[in-house]
Amino acid sequence: MKPFVKVNCAALPASLIDSELFGHEKGSFTGAYERKIGRFEMAHSGTIFLDEIGEIPLELQVKLLRVLQEKEIERIGGRVTIKTDVRVIAATNRNLEKEVAEGRFRLDLYYRLNVILITMPPLRERKEDILALAAHFLGIYNRKAGKAIKGISDLVMEKMKSYHWPGNIRELENLIEREVLLTRDDTINTMALPTMPVQTVFHVAENGVIQTMSENERAHILSALKKCKGKIWGEGGAADLLNLPPTTLNSKMKKLGIRKDYTG
Repeated sequence: MKPFVKVNCAALPASLIDSELFGHEKGSFTGAYERKIGRFEMAHSGTIFLDEIGEIPLELQVKLLRVLQEKEIERIGGRVTIKTDVRVIAATNRNLEKEVAEGRFRLDLYYRLNVILITMPPLRERKEDILALAAHFLGIYNRKAGKAIKGISDLVMEKMKSYHWPGNIRELENLIEREVLLTRDDTINTMALPTMPVQTVFHVAENGVIQTMSENERAHILSALKKCKGKIWGEGGAADLLNLPPTTLNSKMKKLGIRKDYTG
């Protein structure tokens, strides 16, 4: 079985990321009492998952680019170049195009990573997944708490589907964990969702008709496209104007039935 190595870049101090990813030799710096094998070496012939890659400092991005481009690494304090064959999967919740424009992320690294791009919409945009995710977390926390809760009532499920989920999947997981610990029945019949007001309508049209959330979003995107003369990507594009990743904007346009060739 080939290795799969996970690295949460946001959880590592900037001073340790270099050593964690590429390793170090004994005596290469204060505290280096023995040789350390880095995550890329550990993942050789397998896969490394770099979560929150947007948090990697600029000075380290150069070394990461070399790994991707040349498929080789050097441990800190080492004199030997080590060849490595690793599949790299990276994830971030940052808009990397914006990070590049503001000088916090290297353009060449961005293009090297941007081979196959998968955009994960937030939970509020894929509420059909709530049932499956809730069942998954229910199973996990049943085992941890030693309980045998069979499911979630239809009433609670409807409340969950109508909730906005500002905390995304982590919020769902935390709420399921809490209810598993507090529920004494074999079914979750109540759930104390945060009482955050969700704006469901935004605008009253000139004819007095109230627009729905989707209609308002569609009008907002069309307005941005008109201002940008149909340009989506790059500086001065609609995605830049709306502060959205272009892939997210494309997904929203498809969902709302807006043509990519829209010019206003």
